[in-house]
Amino acid sequence: MLIHATAVVHPDAELHPSVRVGAFAVIDEAVRLGPDCEVGPHVHLTGDLEAGEGCRFHAGAVIGDAPQDLKYGEEPTRLRIGSKNVFREHVTVHRSNSLEEDTVIGDGNFFMAHSHVGHNCHIGNHNTFANGALIAGHVVIEDRAFISGNCMVHQFARIGTLAMMQGGAGISKDLPPYMMAMSNNTVCGLNTVGLRRAGFSVDERTELKRLYRFLHSGDLRLSEAVIQGLEMFTSKPCQDVLVFIQGSERGICRDVRKRD
Repeated sequence: MLIHATAVVHPDAELHPSVRVGAFAVIDEAVRLGPDCEVGPHVHLTGDLEAGEGCRFHAGAVIGDAPQDLKYGEEPTRLRIGSKNVFREHVTVHRSNSLEEDTVIGDGNFFMAHSHVGHNCHIGNHNTFANGALIAGHVVIEDRAFISGNCMVHQFARIGTLAMMQGGAGISKDLPPYMMAMSNNTVCGLNTVGLRRAGFSVDERTELKRLYRFLHSGDLRLSEAVIQGLEMFTSKPCQDVLVFIQGSERGICRDVRKRD
């Protein structure tokens, strides 16, 4: 274990022998770090925090601090982090606001400088959060989403797999899988580049485009379109979109040309 002489590590913190800790870092009592984690200078790891293998915490990140919630009563709530996540400069991630639920981050996520994840969020795997992305409490983000710079996500919203938010976009409704958000609560098509890079076949992408037009361009109410769509569009990606929409409690972001 390589710990800089100026770092402050609580004697009860559990660090794997391969962990490296930089200058002036502070690691509190209930922190547990897996193999090959690296803690940069001036990082503060606090609260009941567990991180898996190979996580990188860059300068000034504050991970596991108390939730920004007036209802929080100083309970020893938790933050669970998987493996191979990168937290760049001054990223903040908060632990949950109650003992009944953790803040959870999966594997392989990339949090760029000054991005924020609020309490009780559930973040999946291999998502990217660009500089200044702000994720409020209780948000659910599935896998391989891309949240561009200075985007804002309202509390309790959901973001589906391989969805993308353009820079500066803000959503308070759910963003279905594979769709591209722009401006405020609107979508402008599919994340076609992401779909190609993820290996989706031509047939799968073509059917997703047909589904998108069916949901956003027809005269049916969305609830009716979803019921019909489940019969018409049989590929797994299309079924995933429709099931996601069916489970929405906040409503979904609609096409910029059709808001209802």
